[in-house]
Amino acid sequence: MPIRTNRGRTAVYRRLWGWPLRSPRHLVGTLVVLAVVLTTLGILLPKALGKPGQTASGPGTSATSTSRPGAAAPVTVTSTLPPRLTTQPPPSSAPPDQDGVRVAKEWVTAWANHPDGTTTEQWLNGLRPYTTEEYLAGELTTVDPANITATKVTGEPQVSTSFAGSMEVDVPTDGPKVRVTVIKRNFGWRVTKFTQAG
Repeated sequence: MPIRTNRGRTAVYRRLWGWPLRSPRHLVGTLVVLAVVLTTLGILLPKALGKPGQTASGPGTSATSTSRPGAAAPVTVTSTLPPRLTTQPPPSSAPPDQDGVRVAKEWVTAWANHPDGTTTEQWLNGLRPYTTEEYLAGELTTVDPANITATKVTGEPQVSTSFAGSMEVDVPTDGPKVRVTVIKRNFGWRVTKFTQAG
């Protein structure tokens, strides 16, 4: 028999909502049924609606789903660009440029030339034609020529590594062997770094 009064409907609703609270067994049973329903919905709804950003495009394409304010539905943007490389391939080696080797030898000759009484400014002026301005104004200004043990170049330079725009050249001296890094600029080869060679 249908319920025809508001008082009767309220009593039915109160009975339905109050049923889980009548006993611990009713409460646990209600929570289990609720968990099963929510899990089922969580699994079935994405499959039924389709995952966002998923399109029927082939490999090599990526799609993103974005929604603009005021738009009724999300806009899907598909890109056919290849993935971005995060590392650059190593530069390929090239035959040594003799101008770069000559600059490295002349730089080490000027570097080792520091007779007693030579000021840092005079020493730097001797290096200036062969050195990048950045290196000359940076690290080399902190070098005291009196601390350099070499006084002359004692042999021919040997190219350690050679690329199209840079080289590492080992130059023997009467002190340590010096490894000079030279780079090619528009106006010629210039020294950008030196270390003691192993």
